[in-house]
Amino acid sequence: MQTLTATPVLDVEPAVHGEGPTWDAARRELLWVDIDAGQVRRATVSAAGVLAEVGVHRGGDTVGFVVPASGGGWLLGADGGFTHLSADGTATVLLTIDGEGPDAGTRMNDGAVDPVGRLFGGTMGLDERPGAGSLYRVDLDGSVHTALTDLTISNGIEWTADGRTVYLADSGVAQIRAYDYDVDSGAFGDSRVFLDLSDDDGPPDGLTMDDEDHVWVALWGAGQVRRYSPAGELVAVVRVGAANTSSCAFAGPSLDHLVISTSTQGLTDVPPDAGRLFVVRPGVTGRPAGVYRGPVDALRRA
Repeated sequence: MQTLTATPVLDVEPAVHGEGPTWDAARRELLWVDIDAGQVRRATVSAAGVLAEVGVHRGGDTVGFVVPASGGGWLLGADGGFTHLSADGTATVLLTIDGEGPDAGTRMNDGAVDPVGRLFGGTMGLDERPGAGSLYRVDLDGSVHTALTDLTISNGIEWTADGRTVYLADSGVAQIRAYDYDVDSGAFGDSRVFLDLSDDDGPPDGLTMDDEDHVWVALWGAGQVRRYSPAGELVAVVRVGAANTSSCAFAGPSLDHLVISTSTQGLTDVPPDAGRLFVVRPGVTGRPAGVYRGPVDALRRA
């Protein structure tokens, strides 16, 4: 098994609750969010893996994820729904989902785009209560559908290269499930437990996939990111000098650097590197973020 150590990015200020690193290939920028600060942050990544922050934008009271949009700017999972963030930093709420948001005791959490450009965004209870989370799908016509219910903390989501399988982490039950996926309709089918980490060092949080269809997943509270084969075999561990490893993504011109986000959430004595980004070159390459290809001016509940 391969063991690697990630390096903290000292030239970028730490986040309060860093999450969701995402590589915007069109802009050649790394995106990530500070959930508790309601911020979207942007940085360049050099071929050598050096990060330089180029922008910070307010996206809401909380921002769970950010993805590139073909119509310009980015789409966010913010507060209790979806928000468009323009290139000049203007945030426009597109839809607040009935039964979600602070008044309902929930917020948007992680999200990603499928192979044809649909957006999926999940929710969680602010008190992390079981069954409070759901997963929503935004179709290419801007209609918003409920994809899954009865989740606890809907978290990392990503598709295999052929689009026929989608992995979804539920941190509340410490599992990653593999679902059959219909690319034509965006429907989730039969599922199986891909990983059960309930007796491990920490629950699965954000995840990504590499060009060999291996899953890279951050383990919350464990200070590590792990690589698993399609068969669920542990093949690599990345050690991170911050306990609350929250997510990861491949970034840089060649997509050969793994960028890892961390958080200070729940820490009473905050170590110096908590909340920082970390970088490691794992010897494999990944994929850029999927691009949302629906409207950026209006969404509607189906």
